[in-house]
Amino acid sequence: MAFVISDACLSCGACAGSCPVGAISEGDGKFVIDADTCISCGSCAGTCPAGAISEE
Repeated sequence: MAFVISDACLSCGACAGSCPVGAISEGDGKFVIDADTCISCGSCAGTCPAGAISEE
C-alpha cells in the first residue's frame, strides 16, 4: 500500500531526499507521492517533521 502526504505538509522536501526510488515530487502547495512508484518502505514518513505522511 502506498504512502500519501496530507495537507499538513510544510513543503520542506525532507521526504523527497529520503525516498530511495524517487517517488516524491513537489506538487501544488505540497509534496506528492506517485503511488505507482512508491515501494511502501516508510523512509519518507520517518523523516517528515510535520508527520504529514501516512499509509493510504
